[in-house]
Amino acid sequence: MKTVEQYTKYEKARILGSRALQISMGAPFLVKLEEEDLKELKYDSLAIARRELDAGVIPITIRRPLPAVRKLKERKEAVKAAE
Repeated sequence: MKTVEQYTKYEKARILGSRALQISMGAPFLVKLEEEDLKELKYDSLAIARRELDAGVIPITIRRPLPAVRKLKERKEAVKAAE
């Protein structure tokens, strides 16, 4: 279920922060972690969230609206076509 999406550093920060908060509040892990793995990660919710993001299993989607410039160009073209 790994997706090939490019996230900006701001999107990654938001995703990791949100998922780390969920994990710290008791949400189940989305990746299989053994006790050794948890000790290696020092039970750090942010490190666990990073591992989930790398595995591509975090069920969070990012919506990116079209830039306003493109909409403005479309409106100008529509006005020219109407003339």
